[in-house]
Amino acid sequence: MKKIISVILAAAMIFSFGACSSTEPENTSGAEESALVQDNSGKNVLVAYFSWAENATDTEGVDATASPSVIAPGNVQQLAGWVSDETGGDLFSIQVTDPYPADWDECLDRANDERGDNARPELKSAVQDIGQYDTVFLGYPNWWYGVPMALLSFLEENDLSGKEVYLFCSHGTGGLANSVEILTEALPDATISDNIFDCYEEDASASESDIREWVNSLGYSVSAQ
Repeated sequence: MKKIISVILAAAMIFSFGACSSTEPENTSGAEESALVQDNSGKNVLVAYFSWAENATDTEGVDATASPSVIAPGNVQQLAGWVSDETGGDLFSIQVTDPYPADWDECLDRANDERGDNARPELKSAVQDIGQYDTVFLGYPNWWYGVPMALLSFLEENDLSGKEVYLFCSHGTGGLANSVEILTEALPDATISDNIFDCYEEDASASESDIREWVNSLGYSVSAQ
């Protein structure tokens, strides 16, 4: 009788151990997945951007059809607003103290002069406590196959070392051109994602759903958490 009871107890222990073993990996996986979601949703996000429309002289009389980028809200300004709304991140407009001409050709001349001089235009304001942010979404237009030099002013004034950086760009037929290489060189200690959002400038105003989906694909959409 004792032998029968012992056999029954042993079998019960084996069954119990097997049941625990089969459920543990599933629970661990769920916990890890939850932790990943919490990691992204819990990160402090900054959405910093440069828009010609917010950095131009008086735009009154400018042909909105010929130069839509300089008429508020600008292309990058719109994109940045949607990214901020989708991530819940703080919005920061990079603005220079000396505005650029609203005329395309005149702006081109100044932009080329700044690039030739490797200039760092003075900025109107600074981010308060850049150290509080874990992630930075950085928006900009392709300015003649590069980036506005004011963007480099911002990066030199704000240490993004160790932060995750996501790029979004509005451009013409030149696409991203050399902009990613320029920013990678300017941010050697940051982690720049190769998942970049870009759109043609004429499509920017109709890109809300696309850029929101991009943010969601990165795991930073507050509406999805």
